[in-house]
Order: sequence, then C-alpha cells, then structure tokens
Amino acid sequence: MELPPLYDGKILRRYKRFLADVDLDDGRRVTAHCPNTGSMRTCWEPGAPVQLVHSDNPKRKLAWTLERVDMGEGWIGVNTHRVNTVIAEAAAGGRIPGLEALREVRREVRVDETVGRPAARLDLLLSGEGAQAYVEVKNVTLLEEGRLLFPDAVSTRATRHLRTLQGLADSGRRAVILFALNRPEGLSFSPAEAIDPVYAATLRDVVAKGVEVVAVRLHHGPRDIDVAGLVKTVL
Repeated sequence: MELPPLYDGKILRRYKRFLADVDLDDGRRVTAHCPNTGSMRTCWEPGAPVQLVHSDNPKRKLAWTLERVDMGEGWIGVNTHRVNTVIAEAAAGGRIPGLEALREVRREVRVDETVGRPAARLDLLLSGEGAQAYVEVKNVTLLEEGRLLFPDAVSTRATRHLRTLQGLADSGRRAVILFALNRPEGLSFSPAEAIDPVYAATLRDVVAKGVEVVAVRLHHGPRDIDVAGLVKTVL
C-alpha cells in the first residue's frame, strides 16, 4: 500500500485518546488526530520520531493525522485505518501465507444469524479456485518481553468477532483470525493474557474448534506498507 506524502516530526504528548501534539521538523507545532482506539502502550513516548499525513479537506476538524512512530527499531504503524487495505492488497496479490490461492477480495462482509451468532461484519471474504475464507484482521502493536501481544486494552468487541468466526467454522466454512504485526520487533505473537484474559481464553477455544490463526509482519518502507512474512504464534 502506498502512503500519502509524509511529514516528519517528534511527538510531545497523546491525550484524550484521539489527539497528539507534534513538533514538525519545519518548526511548526500541530495537533494531530490519533486514529487508534487502543492504549498504544509501548508505541510512543515524548520525543519519539513520528510521521504525519496532511489533509486539505476543509470539513475536517484536524488537518493532520498521526501515521507512524519510531521507538528506536523502525516504524510502528499506529493508523489502524491502513491495515485492512494493506492486508486486502496483499491477499489480492497472493502474498498472505496459507491463503495464496484466494485472490478475490470482498471487504466489510455481513455475516448473518445463519452461523448461530448475532449479525456482524467481518473485514474480508477471500475467494478463489472454488474456495472461500472469512477473515477478521487485528492490528497488533503491543510489544512486551520480545513478544507481540493483542489486545492492548480489554476488547469485548474483539471477543465477539472470535465467536462469529467460530460460528462460521461450526457451519463448515473456513474462518481465519489474522493478526497484522505492525512493528519490526518481536519474534512471536501471543494473546495478551494479562490484559484481557477473556479474549485469550476465547482465542484458544475457537482455535480448538476450527478457527485458523495467521500472524504476519507488516513492513514499513519509506512510502509504503506491505506484508513481509509469517510470524510464529504461541497460544
């Protein structure tokens, strides 16, 4: 996925969940929208290098958006709105391990009560060669003790997505939870047991009942983001 023009700066603070004050390298101080609903633990600290994008849309309250942060090892993608597009483009190109043959992509797919769960939407439906897979994508940025973890805050919504996937698997359809590891560090992925034990237990339960787990690294280039390869999952 190609990114819009990027502006360099240093983050001063993040506050009210969706706001970040940044000193741009050109001397301006701006307030940027922070499009990340999580805690962003281990993803920022005062003075860390950041990159922002700018919008000329006069209807926007804030013209600047926080895109990525460097905590010393390379870019961490904190704009969660980018991730589904990155994964969809990689799927269309056959670059998702284990899903290479499913190159037809539909986004925001409604899953109704026929799977035995409340109606819901999942991120992707991949098709190809007579097969299909429903895929829910999660952006992963929390790093602790060399492991990447999800979620970084309690998420009942994410747990509901797992049960929707389980309903699909129970009905004989292929269901995948895909964790997009959006930073360069970390040798493995695990559920964040200490933060959300319900999610961790639910993930293990649905995997035992047929839901597949895929964890892939995202690589940030100077102006783009792409899928870099598979990372080990430890449940």
